[in-house]
Formats: sequence, C-alpha cells, structure tokens
Amino acid sequence: MRHSLFMILAGLLVMSAPARAADTAGVHGMFLITDYPAIAVAAGDTTTVKLKLRNYGLPPTPVNLSVDGLPEGWKAEFVGGGQPVTAAMADTGEAVNLQLRIEVPAGGGKRAQTLVLHAEGAGGLKAELPLKVSLGSDMPASLALKAKLPSLKGTPKSSFDYQLTIRNDSAKDLPISLGAVAPPGFQTSYTEAYGSQEISSIPVEAGQTKDVKIKIQPPASVTAGDYKVMARVSAEGVSADAPLELQVTGQPRLRLSGKDGRLSAQAEAGNPTPLELTVTNDGSAPVEDVSLSASPPSDWKAVFEPKAIPSIDAGKSVPVQVILTPSSKAVAGDYMTNMRASAKGDSSAADFRITVTTSTLWGMVGVGILAIALLIVVGAVARFGRR
Repeated sequence: MRHSLFMILAGLLVMSAPARAADTAGVHGMFLITDYPAIAVAAGDTTTVKLKLRNYGLPPTPVNLSVDGLPEGWKAEFVGGGQPVTAAMADTGEAVNLQLRIEVPAGGGKRAQTLVLHAEGAGGLKAELPLKVSLGSDMPASLALKAKLPSLKGTPKSSFDYQLTIRNDSAKDLPISLGAVAPPGFQTSYTEAYGSQEISSIPVEAGQTKDVKIKIQPPASVTAGDYKVMARVSAEGVSADAPLELQVTGQPRLRLSGKDGRLSAQAEAGNPTPLELTVTNDGSAPVEDVSLSASPPSDWKAVFEPKAIPSIDAGKSVPVQVILTPSSKAVAGDYMTNMRASAKGDSSAADFRITVTTSTLWGMVGVGILAIALLIVVGAVARFGRR
C-alpha cells in the first residue's frame, strides 16, 4: 500500500530533468508524470494531455499503456511520435514524451471524472497517474504571432525572409491558415522554418508553437523607401498579426542603347566609323564607375570616348561615342558587335549589327587588276597563237 501511494505521488510531480537532476539522486523506479493532473474539457470536444514516462535507475523495459475509469462513450488513446501507441520504453535515466488524447461525446455528462493511467511491465513493474477531467465550457480559439526580426533591409532584387513563431493558446489542435497584407505588386509566400515547399496552412497542437518563414519579394520597379507588410494567421474566426518592415535601398539599373534606340549601323572596311550610344540609369540610385567595352570581330578596333563614366544619377542618361574600325580585309556583309556597360551592382549589353561596305577606290583597283590580267592573257594568246 505504501509503495503504491509512493508511485501515485511521484506521478504527480512536475519534473524538468536537467534542472532537477540533483533532487532525484535517491529516486528509483518507473513513473508517469504530467504538468497538469487536472484539466477541463468541453462536451463534444477533444483535448490532449502531455505526459512523460520516466525511468530512474532501471534497465530499459517495455511497459503497456492503458486507461481505467473512462465513462461510457468517452474515448482515449496514447500518442507517441505522432501516432497511436499502446506501449513505450524509456532508457535508463531518460524519459519518453507521450500524449493522451481524450474525446468527450456531446452528452458526456456534467460531473468531473477521474481517469487512472497505467504503465505496466514485466516483473511487477507498475506506474499509475490519476487524471481529473472536469467538463467545462468550450474555450474559444486563441492565437499569437511574433516575428524574430521584424525589420529587414535590402535592394529591390533582395528576397526578404522573416521567421515567425505561431502560438496556439487554444485548448485543442488547430489548422492555422497563413496570409499577409502587402502593398500592391509585393509577392508573399510561406514555407516551414527549415523547408522550401510553399504552404498555405499548418497544423499547430494545443498549447504549442511552430516556426514558419514568410518570404516577401518587392516588384522590380519599386522605389527606395520603407514598406510595411502585415503577416496574418487565422483559425476558427480568430486571427493574429505581426507587423513587418522592409527597408528598400535604391539600386542602379543600366541600359545601353544606340542613338534613337537603333541597334544597327554602317561602316567601311578599314576606315574608322563613329557610332553614337546612350548609357541610361533606369534605377532608383546613382551608379558609380561605369566602364565601357566591346567585343568586335577579329582584327576590328573599338575605341570609346569617354572610356568610363564616373557616375550617372537615377533617371539620367549619358551619351558616349565608339569609334569602330572594321578590318581592312573585311568583305562586304553584316557583322555582330557586342557593346557592354558595366558597373558595381549592374551591367547592360547590346548586340549591334554592323553592315560593312568596301571602299570604291579598292573596287576600282580591283577592276584595273582584272583588266590588266585580261590584257596579259589576250596578248599571250595572240603572240603564241601565231606560232
């Protein structure tokens, strides 16, 4: 009798093993414990009680789990690792986390019930835990939402990722819907804290928390400034919000084009030809140290004036000139030349079609050479033909 009483009292203790290790030096045996040995549940509802099976100084032994005292129509099952279990085994000096899921029917009565939880193993090993269940009114859903870092800074190309903690303060497990209120053009999506799959809802157990991540992507055309987004979770008609802030810094965006937007020009083989280009900063911040380069065909030359631009303010354009000299051996036809403007943080490139023509003088020289060759052939035929 004294041993059984000791086992019941031990089952009611609230233990935190790391902090209380010194206090359990003389404890020996197997114990079922819970933080809350008396609970209230509404008729027609389901509640979950957290348990621990603790082993002090015994070899690991499987123990069968059962519940006595269930009123008619009530249901109870043990859950471990997310699935129903009927037995558990705690290693020496360790504890196994369990849950007791209790389902009370709509006509479950009005008076309190005392359930007795049993853990029984070989050799007379036994642990008991009385659990008082009172029938009360249904508690409304209650949620809380908190951001770990509610304010982030980045450029329009940045991805703003915020870690959020959802707390379910309700008396039952809830599927939590995930949403957000954002400025026009801003895209939001949720994933689990350590996952990449997008989600729109997530289950959270009663009294528990769960971490999720919200990703916010500003539109490419966003201007520098501070923007606010409201993360929101909801379930069963209640919601919780967490304000988030994005500090979007300006970013340059280069654009290289030909005069009047043209990407074609004519050039003469062997002769320098000036081409007019325009470098524009379509971004929201100044661009510094813009360098100009080209990738023309082999034996061509390209010289920029100026070779570099110290800075271009947002929304401004700077004209540049490139002196393009096709190879003197180039034949008439179309050639592609890549022009590029590069700066820290951005770059722009454009392919120009260059139509090469040959000089009229060289054409005349070619005709003369052909004529001389023809005269030589005719003279040779006339001279040797007489023989």
